[in-house]
Amino acid sequence: MGYATTNPFTGDVEKTFETATTEQIEAAITLADQAFQTWRDKPVAERVQVLQKAADLLRADVRGFASILTKEMGKLIGEAEAEVNLCIGMLEYYVANAEEQLAPRTLPAKGFDQGDVVIHHEPLGVLYAVEPWNFPFYQVIRIGAPQFSAGNSIVLKHASNVPQSALAMEKLFRDAGAPEGLLVNVFASHEAAEQILSDPRVRGVALTGSEGAGASVAATAAKHLKKSTLELGGADAFIVLDDAEVDKAVKWAVFGRHWNAGQVCCSSKRVIVVDGVYDDFLAKYRQGVAELVAGDPMAEETTLAPLSSQAAADDLAKLVEQARGEGCTVEEVGDPVPEQGAFFQPTMITDIPEGSKTSQQEFFGPVSQIYRAKDADDAVRIANASPFGLGGSVFTTDEEEGRALARRLDTGMVYINQPTGVKADIPFGGTKRSGYGRELVDLGLLEFVNDKVVVVSDIDGSF
Repeated sequence: MGYATTNPFTGDVEKTFETATTEQIEAAITLADQAFQTWRDKPVAERVQVLQKAADLLRADVRGFASILTKEMGKLIGEAEAEVNLCIGMLEYYVANAEEQLAPRTLPAKGFDQGDVVIHHEPLGVLYAVEPWNFPFYQVIRIGAPQFSAGNSIVLKHASNVPQSALAMEKLFRDAGAPEGLLVNVFASHEAAEQILSDPRVRGVALTGSEGAGASVAATAAKHLKKSTLELGGADAFIVLDDAEVDKAVKWAVFGRHWNAGQVCCSSKRVIVVDGVYDDFLAKYRQGVAELVAGDPMAEETTLAPLSSQAAADDLAKLVEQARGEGCTVEEVGDPVPEQGAFFQPTMITDIPEGSKTSQQEFFGPVSQIYRAKDADDAVRIANASPFGLGGSVFTTDEEEGRALARRLDTGMVYINQPTGVKADIPFGGTKRSGYGRELVDLGLLEFVNDKVVVVSDIDGSF
């Protein structure tokens, strides 16, 4: 398994890196453990100074950091800058709140006086982070900011196509004054999980990625009795009820499906529209998708980026052909995408048979599955007939109805009148094949919960 920067727009291999040896992995764990032994004893107020410095460094060069993302995985430069700014916000959230959240608290307990039973948040140790390519900085900061605040250190295995993003994150914290090894990158193979998780100094693993990768890492973690959290794939339902503001729903559906070129675990992949507004919605959605402009992701006028690699585009094409073979209606939308780069023509799939492979799979790219529902109950039935349960959206002018319907969806988080994931600082977790665990809360802990987050919002504008 080689690590390489291959520009998705030009196709050029810009830099390659050797896969880590067992000796290099051992050295990385040792370095992370040495950092933990000193970092754990520092006051929280001192730890978060490093986070603030990291935020300051990002703010001082947003464009420079963003260009790394665009070069490695093809993200639009505007979206890349938004990711950098999101990281700044997350770092500064823990600067402002970590000390209070980690403060000891008392619990009432029968037979004990008030204040006798106290919960202390103690750091675990070295954590192993296996992170994906679609948000190369955000995924590192999402685990790094709370865990560094809590006193833990991290061994990072990033995706093989974003090695320079991984090195940039390692350097960011080093330049911010973190001890050597607080975040240590290692270009590990998939098979290295056995070596890393069998090491007694490594106390847990957090993975964001595919179901296959999650199942493999979780099995290894379980074998060695290590804590784990998994945030895996998704096929989020975007439900439009018959009282929804159709124009608003169309705007958010186009955005929710196509931001980051549709390569988002919690993007709006299955659009489920109640019969009364289906035809109106479909016509306007088709028009909105047709207006997307594919091109150089560094150009400000581009609104549809290439996929992360040509292999990703080829895999997506196979799923679309499978849908065609199952009898689905497959419609390519808009002007032809450029021949240069790993672009994929925006595609709408309708008339999807119940129980088909198409209805059960995740399409990672600008492909929309669109379902016609008889009514709200039918929309819930279609939404829940998926092996995934990461997020979802409900569009309605009746907020209470939206909340009630959201509670019926077998998924981790539901947004009312906006797509999932737009407010990325909301805690979330998944159900079914979308993984388990809870993100962005409970500093220093790796928990297993089934909490559902319901977010009511009427945000306008764009991400």
